[in-house]
Amino acid sequence: MGFVHPWERSLPFDPERFAGLAGFRSALRHFLAASEAISRGGGITAQQYQALLAIGCGPDPMTMKDLAEQLLLQQHAATQMVNRLEKAGLVDRDPSPTDRRSVVLTLTDAGGMLLADLAEQHLAEMLKQEPHLSRSLRRLKQTAPDREQG
Repeated sequence: MGFVHPWERSLPFDPERFAGLAGFRSALRHFLAASEAISRGGGITAQQYQALLAIGCGPDPMTMKDLAEQLLLQQHAATQMVNRLEKAGLVDRDPSPTDRRSVVLTLTDAGGMLLADLAEQHLAEMLKQEPHLSRSLRRLKQTAPDREQG
């Protein structure tokens, strides 16, 4: 009997499924690396870009609590990020008209313009990765047991 990979003995996955998972993760890693570079080119971090995106398209009004939840951050970390974005002139923070304990976040004109520029670049990069993502997802769907498809 020849060599049998450990996963072939113990997991219900086949090599095609592993290849699909690896391809999907590879496409995501490429996108995230490009996102870092695109954001850096705009003078902000990728997480700050995510914050601008969340504020720009999130609930109206966007509160600090909403932002923290969307970015999976503790509220104090979201506050520190907003402090930096506000200092850079990209975000305004105003008292909530309905809750004295809350503040609402809005993009400044400069923040909106930066977001629009970075979003276009991110979309272009996402579309570059689309063939790889689609191929990987198709491969995963083809190798999924019938009960998992749908």
